[in-house]
Amino acid sequence: MSYSLQTILPSDIRFNKKMDTLLEAEGIRRDGNLDYSCGLFDDDYNLVATGSSYGNTLRCLAVSSEHRGEGLMNQIVSHLCERLMEKGYMHIFLYTKVKNMKIFSDLGFYEIARVDDTLVFMENRKNGFYSFLNSLTKTDGESACIVMNANPFTLGHKYLIEKAASENKTVHLFLLSEDSGPIPFSIRKKLVSEGIKDLKNVILHETGPYMISSATFPSYFLPDEDSAISAHAVLDIAIFSKIAEHLNIKTRYAGSEKSSHVTSLYNSFMEKELPRYGIKFAEVKRLEKDGATVSASTVRQAIYDNCLENVLTMLPESTTRFFMSPESEQVKENIRAMKDPRHH
Repeated sequence: MSYSLQTILPSDIRFNKKMDTLLEAEGIRRDGNLDYSCGLFDDDYNLVATGSSYGNTLRCLAVSSEHRGEGLMNQIVSHLCERLMEKGYMHIFLYTKVKNMKIFSDLGFYEIARVDDTLVFMENRKNGFYSFLNSLTKTDGESACIVMNANPFTLGHKYLIEKAASENKTVHLFLLSEDSGPIPFSIRKKLVSEGIKDLKNVILHETGPYMISSATFPSYFLPDEDSAISAHAVLDIAIFSKIAEHLNIKTRYAGSEKSSHVTSLYNSFMEKELPRYGIKFAEVKRLEKDGATVSASTVRQAIYDNCLENVLTMLPESTTRFFMSPESEQVKENIRAMKDPRHH
């Protein structure tokens, strides 16, 4: 039997309903973060296989139980990968159920991490994750870790880093390297590097695609249901546990969070999940200045409102110097163009 492969547009109500029906029959909930979907249809326009992508990740992959063994998943994955590679994505990730892992192993994907017996995260590079691990600077003895966006770098971030540095021999500071917010990674890295240059036991790393990225944790950056946020958080922690084992990280620090629902939920999952891997979670009360909590979202809001001068006491000298320079004009424009400057 021959099948036709077609794009499923978000506006096509009929085909989207068929996709939801097929996914539900295979025990899959449609991901809220998709930018492309496709399907294989028979001559009667019955949907027999489907797949989607978001950024450089494949998701919502399913074949009708009546049509397994016909090589349909191969066609879907090949089409999606070709499309992503045409867009410049050579490093591709996917989520799937553990029971389906062999199908994707046969298609050239390799396991990075799994969550119990439910979800597995894979990539199309045999040694991709292990190459990332080997690129990280290791030190002797136990260490601590912080993962941050620093969008922008504030005295609150520095306070958290200084606390961890004072309590541990080594602190591995991972900076989100994905350009998902208004401040490019190159600028965030520069501001953080300048802001921590006096802390000799802090090692700055890039997160790459393996920590809180659009691949591992899309709902960190985009609005989504709590169930999706929870699934992504548990997966991200499972991947982090392997990084922690490699670097002998025994404590992960994070600032307390009230303003961001996603970050607050993530903190609660870290508190619950990290001890399973022998890692302590240390939540540090946020720094306050003049009775106000120091946060990057407050700084972005001030820039959005054209009143940066109101939050200068929240910024280290390096960040203040940047925002007072002509170099910051594009960043300020990016922030003022945001729909919600407090999100991220």
